[in-house]
Amino acid sequence: MKRRGILIVISGFSGAGKGTLVKELLKNYDNYALSVSMTTRQPRPGETDGKDYFFVTREAFEEKVSQDGFIEYASYCGNCYGTPRDYVEEQLAAGKDVILEIEIQGALQVKKKNPQTLLLFVTPPSGEELKRRLVNRKTETEEVINQRMARAVEESAGIEQYDYLVINDDLAECTVQTHQLIQAAHATPDRNQDFIRKIRRELGEL
Repeated sequence: MKRRGILIVISGFSGAGKGTLVKELLKNYDNYALSVSMTTRQPRPGETDGKDYFFVTREAFEEKVSQDGFIEYASYCGNCYGTPRDYVEEQLAAGKDVILEIEIQGALQVKKKNPQTLLLFVTPPSGEELKRRLVNRKTETEEVINQRMARAVEESAGIEQYDYLVINDDLAECTVQTHQLIQAAHATPDRNQDFIRKIRRELGEL
């Protein structure tokens, strides 16, 4: 029986290393696919349509919204971003575990529509480490860093709504642990209803 993929949402504080973790999963294991978001913003230099994002007009985006064509969507800084349902469904049907890297509100929106979604929250081992990573990026002002730390306080209130907490201390260990959690999720009864019905039917016939 062909195994259907799992929809996985990876969220976490800015600076927790979730983007790097996703890259490591894609690099080290062949059963993952990264969901490509659709956006109304203009491509940045070096970005490729269909690889980084699906770049569309606002009209095309709104039409897809009206057709219930997104798993989740949101407006951010004047542009729209969404996760196209057809692309995700195609990958899941092919047996790929599809990763969405989105924030808490989007994650809960996805879980509400798709109860079998696996929610993973990535965090560094301590608040001090989070601040150190943000400072060491050397890409943001002190004001922006403080805003990100304040945002982390707000986001921390939603951690219990996730299925698993992933502590990103050592990246290699974290990557293996995350992969193991996802593989274990494949064995839960709610994700194996077809098999359960089949075995019950067979047992009833014997």
